[in-house]
Amino acid sequence: MLRTKTCGELRITNVGQTVTLSGWVQRTRDKGAMVWIDLRDRYGITQLILEEGVSDAAHLALAKSLGREDVIQAEGVVIERSSKNPNIPTGEIELKITSLKVMNKAKTPPFTIEDDTDGGDELRMKYRYLDIRRNPVRSALELRHRLSIEIRKYMDALNFLEIETPYLIKSTPEGARDFVVPSRMNPGEFYALPQSPQTFKQLLMVGGIDRYYQIVKCFRDEDLRADRQPEFTQIDCEMAFVERKDILDTFEGLIKHLFKTVRGVDFTEAFPRMQYAEAMERYGSDKPDLRNPLIITDVSDCFRDSEFTIFKNNVAKGFVVRAIVAPQTAQMPRSFFDKMIDFAKDEGASGLAYIQFDENGQAKGPIAKFFSASIISDIKHITNAKALDSCFFARFKCF
Repeated sequence: MLRTKTCGELRITNVGQTVTLSGWVQRTRDKGAMVWIDLRDRYGITQLILEEGVSDAAHLALAKSLGREDVIQAEGVVIERSSKNPNIPTGEIELKITSLKVMNKAKTPPFTIEDDTDGGDELRMKYRYLDIRRNPVRSALELRHRLSIEIRKYMDALNFLEIETPYLIKSTPEGARDFVVPSRMNPGEFYALPQSPQTFKQLLMVGGIDRYYQIVKCFRDEDLRADRQPEFTQIDCEMAFVERKDILDTFEGLIKHLFKTVRGVDFTEAFPRMQYAEAMERYGSDKPDLRNPLIITDVSDCFRDSEFTIFKNNVAKGFVVRAIVAPQTAQMPRSFFDKMIDFAKDEGASGLAYIQFDENGQAKGPIAKFFSASIISDIKHITNAKALDSCFFARFKCF
């Protein structure tokens, strides 16, 4: 072995031991008579020290010549640091070098190998092998590894079988375009990469494999979005002889298990559950972020009895009126509300109505005069609008 310890392993209890470390030079500090080297590997950073008159002169000269990311091997004695660093686990010790060897010289990297680097996304992706040396990237890979292990433990305990399904399949009608792979054996014919293992897991159910799962790569040839990419990994699962509650309970348990074992967070309360219809009606999405304070409410009955004839007549014809409260926006300039109206029109709406509530909770704005005090009170009660909030309204055809 080219090392006996890792750079994140040594502690005050190791003082006096002779060890060998290997890794990358994070930085050097040359004070003339003394040189310090921060040596980094996957596990952490250890400080090395060489001193004029104590360390070998050749080793001291070599240390002065080291550059960032040079790969070195250092042998020495663990000593207690006179100036301790409480910010790193190895901050109480340092390695007094007795032997120093350069295993590989490095060119100056195009960006700093630090948590907060000066490299932009494009530059870091070009030199991805350097980017992986950074703590945030390595930590993400370690987290993914840990999650995979704990997923398998949990699923195995529930008698699920992990079964690998084929990557080269026949094209199936799913929600996106397939990536296709030409067949050399059959010119003019193509395989498709799976959007999901849907067909295969159903075959497994028919085949009597009543509990299947797979941590599987999926492919979809579609435009990039904030929550969408051409290839992604998902936990794919299928169960037989179960009801909806069984599936929800199983995967609520999985999430709780992962948080407890990987992050040390113990959830004891049940996860909130929401019907699809409620999610769409209150949030306009089937995957709502419950931290979002903008909740859609139905205020059709308020407009039914108002003097705002545009909405009143539409409600009579079967339309519904929905409202969203924008907290603490009542004192925004008129341009803010004009932009909201323009946005609604760009999204296909015919317009957008709104009411502002002043510091006393009194209604004002273009349509406030069309509502009685009791209707305003009802709107505030239904939408939970407060002083200095604004309430936006739009009508929709109810199908």
